[in-house]
Amino acid sequence: MKVFGAVMVLVVLCLAGALAAFSWPGAPLRRDDGSIVSSIPDTGAPQEAALGQFTPLDPPRPAPELRFMTRDGKPVSLADFRGRFLLVNLWATWCAPCVREMPSLERLQARLGNRLAVLAISEDRGGAPVVDPFLARHGLEGLAVYLDPKTAALRAFAVQGLPTSFLIDPDGRILGLLEGGADWDAPDMVARLERFLRDGNGGGVIKTSTG
Repeated sequence: MKVFGAVMVLVVLCLAGALAAFSWPGAPLRRDDGSIVSSIPDTGAPQEAALGQFTPLDPPRPAPELRFMTRDGKPVSLADFRGRFLLVNLWATWCAPCVREMPSLERLQARLGNRLAVLAISEDRGGAPVVDPFLARHGLEGLAVYLDPKTAALRAFAVQGLPTSFLIDPDGRILGLLEGGADWDAPDMVARLERFLRDGNGGGVIKTSTG
């Protein structure tokens, strides 16, 4: 009888641990194939310093067909933005480097205006009930934020971690990507993006790592 009781206690503890891991908002995302997507490590560098590395693709490759939704639940797709330069930023509220870079993304959008559309696509599984309070708390109302609670973008772009950002041209081609957080309105980053917007060629790798 004592053995049975001990076994039951172990079973309950295991189930509780599994449920906690599943529901914890900071838990890594799991793809359908079982692989894990986690936040790219945050170095703790000050916001003024950019993180990660923006790497142009040569040649550019077609962006995937991707559907996601607005914060009020309306379906949209990348194809709806064809004809514009896009900066697609995949992020989540539980991802520390994502949170750090969000204000600079908002400033970048304000600086470049309609020349570049920043699409901040949340990979939070909780959707609007999680994302809306986060945006209000951080005062990020000037950024176009979209929802991808089924994490379709992670699979479509084959993302390994968050945040990851993709620069897409008006013809729907991925011109470059950046894995990790960045200071998006830093002078060197803005200069690179300006060159892409002007002639579609950023001129090589821009190193923005603090390490």
